[in-house]
Amino acid sequence: MKAHARLVARCEGGRTVLRELRSMAPLTLLPKRGTGATAIVHLVNSATTPLGGDELKLTVRIGRGASLRISGVAATIALPGLHGEGSSSLVDVEVDEGGSLEYLPEPTVVTARARHEAVLRASLAAGAFLHTREVLVLGRSGERPGSLVTTQHVTRGEVPVLRQTLVIGDSTLDSSLAHLAGRRVLATDLVVGGPELPAASGDWWSRTPLAAGGTLTTSLAPDAVTALKVFSSC
Repeated sequence: MKAHARLVARCEGGRTVLRELRSMAPLTLLPKRGTGATAIVHLVNSATTPLGGDELKLTVRIGRGASLRISGVAATIALPGLHGEGSSSLVDVEVDEGGSLEYLPEPTVVTARARHEAVLRASLAAGAFLHTREVLVLGRSGERPGSLVTTQHVTRGEVPVLRQTLVIGDSTLDSSLAHLAGRRVLATDLVVGGPELPAASGDWWSRTPLAAGGTLTTSLAPDAVTALKVFSSC
């Protein structure tokens, strides 16, 4: 299955208007009614996906001064294909000057034998804001995960902010203290364009200021609820 969903937000009269909202199953975009300055859209997987062989793409364009929040409704379950083929997903984001995007999907669960590649590519103007979160769950309960390659490429004003690729699926590496230390959930929280926060760390989490601006917080935990609590408390 190949699917491409697209969303374009513009600022008009002090409010954010969704000028384009195009869903394609299984990527369904559902706007929430409201009158605030920030538009809210729910991202719903309307079918079991990604399945091996699927190619999914979400394109998001935020105009000057527009503000948008995209939130997930249910976890993404990466499943194996019938013949071992892999799946892929791409989130392609552009945010213009003064624009703001919060992209907060629900966790991604990497099931046994799945082979999935996920890419987030974001191009931000110098005065744009981005808050994005990724929560990876390594297998269902009692299950060893398949393989996952997840990549984040973020630039701001043409300056690289974050270039990060993580490979999951090697049991020896995943159990290493230098990698995931055997933890089942890895969560990252990236904020670019917000208040500058100092470096900090605690039990199984760390917050790192980025050289080109922005903050990356990483958490390892036995479950997604614990991992997400770190972001609200640190």
